[in-house]
Amino acid sequence: MADENEAGFLRRALGVFAYSRRAIELVWTTSRPLTFTLAILTIIAGILPAAIAYIGQLIVDGVVAAIEAENPDTWGVLRLVFLEALVVAAVAGSQRGISVCQSLLRALLGQRVNVMILEKALTLQLSHFEDSEFYDKLTQARREASSRPLSLVNRTFGLAQNLISLTSYAVLLFAFSPWAVLILIGAGIPSFIAEAKFSGDAFRLFRWRSPDTRMQMYLETVIAREDGVKEVKLFQLGPRLLQRYRDIFTKLFAEDRKLTLRRDGWGFVLGLISTAAFYGAYAWIVLSTIAGAITLGAMTMYLLLFRQGQSAVAAILTSISGMYEDNLYLSNLYEYLGQEVTMRDGEKVQGPHPERGLEMEHVSFTYPGSEVPALDDISLSIRPGESLALVGENGSGKTTLIKLLTRLYEPSSGRILLDGLDLKEWSVEALRQRVGVIFQDFGRYQFSVGENIGAGDVRHFEDEERWSDAAAAGRAAPFIGSMPEGYNTQLGRWFKDGRELSGGQWQKIALSRAFMRSDADILVLDEPTAAMDAGSEAEIFEHFRTVSRDKMTILISHRFSTVRAADHIIVISDGHIVERGDHESLMAEDGQYAHLFKLQRRGYL
Repeated sequence: MADENEAGFLRRALGVFAYSRRAIELVWTTSRPLTFTLAILTIIAGILPAAIAYIGQLIVDGVVAAIEAENPDTWGVLRLVFLEALVVAAVAGSQRGISVCQSLLRALLGQRVNVMILEKALTLQLSHFEDSEFYDKLTQARREASSRPLSLVNRTFGLAQNLISLTSYAVLLFAFSPWAVLILIGAGIPSFIAEAKFSGDAFRLFRWRSPDTRMQMYLETVIAREDGVKEVKLFQLGPRLLQRYRDIFTKLFAEDRKLTLRRDGWGFVLGLISTAAFYGAYAWIVLSTIAGAITLGAMTMYLLLFRQGQSAVAAILTSISGMYEDNLYLSNLYEYLGQEVTMRDGEKVQGPHPERGLEMEHVSFTYPGSEVPALDDISLSIRPGESLALVGENGSGKTTLIKLLTRLYEPSSGRILLDGLDLKEWSVEALRQRVGVIFQDFGRYQFSVGENIGAGDVRHFEDEERWSDAAAAGRAAPFIGSMPEGYNTQLGRWFKDGRELSGGQWQKIALSRAFMRSDADILVLDEPTAAMDAGSEAEIFEHFRTVSRDKMTILISHRFSTVRAADHIIVISDGHIVERGDHESLMAEDGQYAHLFKLQRRGYL
């Protein structure tokens, strides 16, 4: 059983080192000149220390010989001293060059890895970001992976440098005794085993604590961000949230302290083995010198070689242990980058039957991890020039239906067609250019007013003329015109001179964003006027109907004064369609729609 456990540990260790090659390739493709220079300097820095030790032996023996000689070769000894100074300068220069290469690579590689992470994020589906386990993986990749590839490469080059140095030391030590070489190498193995084990423990602790770390970050955001601080102060949540923050830290610190004490305690005990080995070899070399087996210069060289060799062995084992830890962390990055994206992008940019408009046939959808369908057997259609209103309680599935339409989700069953063509056959880019949509939780970007509107169509992101037209359509132009810098006004409080808008003004900005897509023939408004008064809402929708007469429009609203004007009204409850028709037929049916309408009308009487 013990052999099987050891074999399993070895397989895991070797398997995790597979990321070393990928990290080196990543660094090489980031900057070939810097990587090549780093490799050359590493070789130089690995060879020269042994040369310094050898020249040191020649200097000591030269001094001893000069003392005993009648005509000492003083200049010969001084030439050796000068030569050693040159070699020491070369070592210092190579180490400085290595530091420069590492600093430049760190900046380039950090940027590249972060871009890779963000590029991958752009390919993922919405469901990935709503999966807490996957979000932990993303958080781990972003927190550590931008620095780990270079750390792994630096350790790899450091390992190569120390191996070169150790080889040169071993060649010189072998002349004294092969046993000295074995003692030198063997003394560091116990410390290495301990380091490798505790590196694995540290990584497992890192993965285990990710949900708690994310909660800490969230609590920081709630306590210290303007969008949360109002309620924190009003409801006096501050002390409670801060105490929760402290409790999480206390929990995490207890695990950190336990690991640190074990790691450093065993490191000290096992480090004593290396110290005992060095001083045992020290005594052996001194006794050999006293016995006349080696010269004083040779003794000086061997002691220096053994001390530096022991440092090289420790550095090698530490590098291997660190590489193992870096590989563990890099597994997060490559697991994230290798995440399978199941949504298939089609190639079609138009359908065969534009007159058929939008159709849903027996569409169902269940969120990952849930057993209850959010939508169940939904069938509906809307033709060009028609309007459809979705009515239902919060959580009934209305917004989920819109996310299926825009392919933010894929149906669990059934199909959705546009112009007679299944959405799976459409190019996602072409499909989304056909749709102008504003969700109830629309983005409030910390950009300028114009960029907030231009975000609705990235093809015209900086087109000021389109900003103006879209703002007029969204009824945002009047208050934008009253701003000192107009469309160049910075919104939000994150940046200097930023201006915050009211809820209704933000919604008009969001509506204007939807109108940026002048070629969109499907307009979707998901509770777009919830922060507006009834008069503003009536004005917005009257204008909306005017500018969208030839388009397909889908409206989600709780205000029946707006809903009643739609050509088709569908009532959704618990993911099912329970009623459908126009306002008059649904009122005559005297069902759920009529009940809700009468309740709301009664509130205005």
